[in-house]
Amino acid sequence: MSGSAIQDKVARLLSKQYGKPAMKAAKPLALKNEVANRKLKKGEATCVTEMSLLMACWKQNDFNNALCSKEVSTFYTCVEKAQIKAKGQQGTQGRLLPKEANTLLKRFPNLASEI
Repeated sequence: MSGSAIQDKVARLLSKQYGKPAMKAAKPLALKNEVANRKLKKGEATCVTEMSLLMACWKQNDFNNALCSKEVSTFYTCVEKAQIKAKGQQGTQGRLLPKEANTLLKRFPNLASEI
């Protein structure tokens, strides 16, 4: 459906011209000039298994770092890979952050009238 077809349908549902309105709007049917400031969800923890193997090795060897060099290097390589992956996904993939959206909505406010 195009935008004007949707507006026509909503106007027909709200009008009293065809009898009793099919729906009654509790709030005006216009977009607000701000969005909610929700935080983005954090991703899941990475390198947890490598960290647990490193801690187990430390516990077995009385926290001697020299004896656990293989586990330490495995953990650090995992962390580096996770950081590279996070930098690649750092963009919001075409979505605006709430702060950016609010800035744009203040600059270009919506029409104050209903549909």
